[in-house]
Amino acid sequence: MSPAEKVLSKFTAGAGGALLASALLTPPPAWAFAGVGAAAALIGLAPGPRSVARWATVGYRRLTESTVPASMTSQAGATETWALYPDHGTMQDPYRRAGFHAGFSRALTFAGQQARSAGIQVHVTHHAAHEGDYTTHTQTVSVHVPKSLGVNAARVLGTLEAEFAGLGALVPVDADPIPDVVQRGPGWAALDDGRYASTARITGWPAEAEGDLMQELLLGARSERRGPAADRSLSVLYRPLPLAQARRSAKWTSAAGEAWLTDQVKQDTARDAGGTAHSALVAGDTLVDLDAYVTVWGDSPERVTAARSAMDIEADRHRIRLDWLIGQQHRAHVMTTPHGAQTRKGAVL
Repeated sequence: MSPAEKVLSKFTAGAGGALLASALLTPPPAWAFAGVGAAAALIGLAPGPRSVARWATVGYRRLTESTVPASMTSQAGATETWALYPDHGTMQDPYRRAGFHAGFSRALTFAGQQARSAGIQVHVTHHAAHEGDYTTHTQTVSVHVPKSLGVNAARVLGTLEAEFAGLGALVPVDADPIPDVVQRGPGWAALDDGRYASTARITGWPAEAEGDLMQELLLGARSERRGPAADRSLSVLYRPLPLAQARRSAKWTSAAGEAWLTDQVKQDTARDAGGTAHSALVAGDTLVDLDAYVTVWGDSPERVTAARSAMDIEADRHRIRLDWLIGQQHRAHVMTTPHGAQTRKGAVL
C-alpha cells in the first residue's frame, strides 16, 4: 500500500473503534456506520494497486492535473525578475567561479532569514538557443516573496538585487507570458508558439561532476557532433530555510537516519551528510530545499523525442537521474520559465 493508503487505513480503523466505543454510551446515527463501512470497503478490504480507492485517487489526480491552473503561477506576493550575466570568464576560472557561488549562497542565506517560516523562493533559469552556428544564452533570476509571510517585500527584493548585482551584469526584465499547451503527446507537449517541449525533473545530481558538465548539458557539444543541437533550458528553484528550521531539519534527519537505517554503508553515508550540514550551519549558512528541471525543445515531436534521447545519454554519462514527468508535461515546462518562482511546492510532483 502507498503511504496515503496506510494512513487512511489507520484512520478508518481508529474512527471505527471510536464509534464502536461511543456506541456503548450513546448510539451513533446510522449514517456514521454507513460511512465507516464504505471507507473500510474501499480502503481496507481491497488494498493494493487494484483497489477502488487507488483508482479513485489516480483518476482525481489526473482530472486536477489536466490543465495548468491559474493558482499554480499566480500566488499572492511580490515577484521580480532580472537577467543576470556573470563577467566574462567567471565560470571558466575555478577561483572566480567559487567566489560567484559564495556570493549567491550569501544571498540565499539572507533570503532565508527574513521570515520565521520558509516561503521566499529564488528561481534561476539558463536557456541555450541554437541559431545556425551561434548559440544565444539567456540567464534569469526571479525572486518571489509570498504575501502570507508578512515581511517587507520591497526591502527583501532591494537587498537581493544588490547582492545579485555584485555577481555580474543585472538587468530588470519582464517575463514573457506562459505559452499555452495546444496538444499533448507521450512525453511531450505542443505549445501555441509552434514549439514542442519535453521537461524532466533532475532527481539525482552527484556531488562530483566532470568539468565539462555544463558544456555538455547546456551547449550540447557532444550531441552537436551527432547532429543539429537542440535548444535546452535548465532551471533550479531554491527555497532557503530559516536558521531555526534548518537546525530542526538537520536534527530530525540525523535522528531518523540513526533510528531507521540498518545498512551500515547507508548509516555512514547519512552520517557524512549530516556532518557536512552541521559544519555549514556552524559556519552561518542555512539549508536550502531545491528542485531542478531541464527542458529540451524542438519544432516537431520527432525532433524533441530525439533531443530527449540525447539528453538521457548525457545524463547517464554524468550520473544524473532524470524523471520525465509522464502525464504532467502540459504544465512541467512552466518550471523552466521565470514563472516557476511563483509555484507552490509540489506543483509538479
